[in-house]
Amino acid sequence: MKVSDKKKLKNKILKDLEELKVNISNLEELTKPIGPENAIGRVSRMDAINNKSVNEAALRQAKLKMNKLELALKKVDRPDYGLCSSCKGNIPLPRLMFMPESSHCVECAN
Repeated sequence: MKVSDKKKLKNKILKDLEELKVNISNLEELTKPIGPENAIGRVSRMDAINNKSVNEAALRQAKLKMNKLELALKKVDRPDYGLCSSCKGNIPLPRLMFMPESSHCVECAN
């Protein structure tokens, strides 16, 4: 992989991490406990509890992706970054630009 490609990927990872940090912060705010002192109706409370569950799942996924991106950021300068961990072939640059945390090529990911 060319040095310029690795630089683009590194910038993409850093940008994605910044966006995820903001998203995680927003999701953490949305997943705070719903106090019983809030004057909302029973149906509204059920909606709020359901939305909280959805946001908690999104928060878990965002944190997982952040961990994978942080790992990719550590690996991006290594010579084996961009190689499929299964077949050892090159992972196409467009796939890495879309998912910098990818460790498998498309064929092996299936």
